[in-house]
Amino acid sequence: MPANITGIVPPVPTPFDQNGEIDEKAFRREVKFFLDKGVHGVCVGGSTGEGHTLTTDEFRRLIEVCAEEVNGRVPLVAGIIANSTREAVARARAIEHVNVAALQITPVHYVFKPDDDATFGHFKTLSGSVKQPVIIYNVVPWNYLSPALLLRIMREQPGVIGVKQSAGDLKLMADLLLDVPDGKVVLTAVDALLYPSFALGAHGTIAANPAAVPGACVALWNAVQRGDHVFAQEIHKRLLRFWNTIVGDNLPACVKHALSLQGCPDSFPRQPMPVPTARQKEAIAPALRHLLEIEGGEQMVAAE
Repeated sequence: MPANITGIVPPVPTPFDQNGEIDEKAFRREVKFFLDKGVHGVCVGGSTGEGHTLTTDEFRRLIEVCAEEVNGRVPLVAGIIANSTREAVARARAIEHVNVAALQITPVHYVFKPDDDATFGHFKTLSGSVKQPVIIYNVVPWNYLSPALLLRIMREQPGVIGVKQSAGDLKLMADLLLDVPDGKVVLTAVDALLYPSFALGAHGTIAANPAAVPGACVALWNAVQRGDHVFAQEIHKRLLRFWNTIVGDNLPACVKHALSLQGCPDSFPRQPMPVPTARQKEAIAPALRHLLEIEGGEQMVAAE
């Protein structure tokens, strides 16, 4: 089990041009930007990366490119958003030749919700059919898996190494952490509450905030790990104000805009997702500036 999938693991946005084509050069620059910020891993093909819009060939190529840029320095997680067990297995097998530490896989999401036994079977088949370990991406609102089911899958399926817990209910996160089996990980995607998630013992995060402001999120993680909760709470307050400016149905587009303000190439979301509005941009810029000031405080702490 790759226990090194901890800390700040941003889901890399996929930069598209105006025609909806992937800008590979911009993608490479993004990966380098994240590595320069000291992240502990990267994820490709997640929700913030608009993985639901990618073809299998596009997904394969992005994983290959990211692996080249990472070159083994941090774990690479591949995000698979698929609507059947067969499709998820096919996507995983398409990247078997790449050094991927784990697969982040959603439950199915189109209208028809399997019962608990069928969902258990879904992840049993997945973990038994692919060579990479699996992290359950618990994100689908109408197919949201209970702590009891998640714990059952983790206990009974060795190939399932953890859960990425999304949505805003910190009690469900706490319940998972209370009984998580030894050697398994619980990652938080409760973007508004990363600080309390870390304080409760979450093993790390794969979420939109780390994709938008990786340096601040690394600073938050480091502060909690060393027990500096005064500094961590200050980061939390600034991070929450920033989060409130980017959250919405065009979140990936707002993340891309925030990255462009930090020197990454500007890019578009894939249609039909709209670009950020003028009002969103006006709100993002000052909240981002206020948050990025905290990175200087982290550098001072590291130098002591």
